[in-house]
Amino acid sequence: MRELILRFARENNGWGYLRIVGELRKLGINVSATLVRNVLRAAGVPPAPRRDRQDWRSFLRQHAATTLACDFLTVDTVLLRRLYVLVFICMAAAASSTSLVRATPTAAGWRSRHATC
Repeated sequence: MRELILRFARENNGWGYLRIVGELRKLGINVSATLVRNVLRAAGVPPAPRRDRQDWRSFLRQHAATTLACDFLTVDTVLLRRLYVLVFICMAAAASSTSLVRATPTAAGWRSRHATC
């Protein structure tokens, strides 16, 4: 019985002891909620809301493929010109893409240079 209770708790992080009691009753096993709670506590299994939480590091690992960061900054050069820089960083590939734009437009339009690091 103990192994079945612990298996339910391990495989279903959102289930509390009352839900486990209900699922055991569906299987024809009658146990009390106190017994299930004591078994979980003795095994060191935290309550359901704490089992279901995700820490920041694991969240970033799961969403790294779709996470994109960007920043816009200005750089003043030695020749007293100002460059506008737009940087995109893809967290999954750890690659960045940079676009540089001059402060003053030329006759052909805004001058830009694209660089990939």
